[in-house]
Amino acid sequence: MKSRMHSFCLLRMIPVMALAMCMSSLPVCSASAAIRSMYLKGSVNPGSSVYLLRVLDEANRDGDQLLLVQLDTPGGLVSSLRSMVQGVLASRVPVVVYVSPSGAQAASAGALLLLSAHVAAMAPGTETGAAHPVGIGRLSEKGSVMGTKVENDLAAFARSLAQKRGRNPEWAERAVRESIASTATESLTAGIIDTVVAGRTELLRFIDGRRVSTASGDVTIRTKGVPVREVMPSFGEQVMMTIADPNIALFLLLLGIAGLYFELSTPGAVFPGVAGAISLLLGAYAMQLLSVNATGLLLVLLALIFFTLEIFVVSSGVLAIAGLIALFIGSIMVFNAPEIGLSINWWVFLPLFLSFSAIVLLLVFVVVRSTKRKALSGMEGLVGETGRVERAIEEGRPGKVFVHGELWDAEGNGSFPPGTAVTVTGADGMRLKVKQNIKEL
Repeated sequence: MKSRMHSFCLLRMIPVMALAMCMSSLPVCSASAAIRSMYLKGSVNPGSSVYLLRVLDEANRDGDQLLLVQLDTPGGLVSSLRSMVQGVLASRVPVVVYVSPSGAQAASAGALLLLSAHVAAMAPGTETGAAHPVGIGRLSEKGSVMGTKVENDLAAFARSLAQKRGRNPEWAERAVRESIASTATESLTAGIIDTVVAGRTELLRFIDGRRVSTASGDVTIRTKGVPVREVMPSFGEQVMMTIADPNIALFLLLLGIAGLYFELSTPGAVFPGVAGAISLLLGAYAMQLLSVNATGLLLVLLALIFFTLEIFVVSSGVLAIAGLIALFIGSIMVFNAPEIGLSINWWVFLPLFLSFSAIVLLLVFVVVRSTKRKALSGMEGLVGETGRVERAIEEGRPGKVFVHGELWDAEGNGSFPPGTAVTVTGADGMRLKVKQNIKEL
């Protein structure tokens, strides 16, 4: 009897447990639900991707009404963009992307993030578009095989996002292929965004009651009386967003190499060595965040080896010049992957590299000149000095000479009586070698 009762209770509990599991997989629209808000400013990179995905995960976990992303970006890495878009498409919570304030932009990768949003809005005086992949080198040349491949892939990606959100796929494709850009009003007319509003209050009023399709089905957005919770990036995310940029990473790398080279060339300065080590570590961390070309990275490391050898091997600058050549080629190669939006800017790289080269060559010049300078102290410093014999120097027997304010044991290639003017030609231990000076002191 007890066994039957136990089985009956279990059977009655199964539907309840199944219902509880289903409910746990859906966003909890409780009275405590809020509007989560964040601000994405700057390039799209691994740091901004981690920031967005973290906030998006928190919004889904807490069952927020929506996630509001205020956007102002010139673009960035396609690899990071794809991660962000995947998170938006998989979200059970509606995501609203709002390009603001006036003067802001959602260019390049930002335009595609705007297309992926459940609700897309722009402030007056903003613009979006210009999503053509750019980079340096032959990989990004228009008409090249790789350039065409990259362009076609990104155009298909933009078109698919526009179609999924019911937006204009032709405009999305042209933004990639032709780099067209549109103002807020033009974007609204072209069917790229849902509204143009002057502020967040007006935006929340516009989307209140709007029904959108999320990963968990159709959801009606409620914003009236719902509190807005601002979410700031953590310290780690701020560091990642700052250094996870090819140009910043390269700057840190060059600064680190220059600092260490200066410290090794002039020991005791301390600060250049400390700053160089920190910069080099931050540059290495940035490279870890980014996808780098292995050959380019090896060339950069080879340049570092050449610079180090230049300090300990007298090459008269040959190793330093070889290092600069390796560094130039390696810097171009290490971040040259426009298919994922990873490239450096020539206008940033060239002034940076030329400044670095000037510092290295100046240090090489100083070191080479110091090696050729006559010694000013020790036994070597006495060579070429003139003095006077104080105690006669006989053939095979040393005498005493007064040189540089001191008495020294000395020997010569002949006999020199006291008072003879002599010139120091060398040293054997603590004994000077002298010859007669034709010109009397």
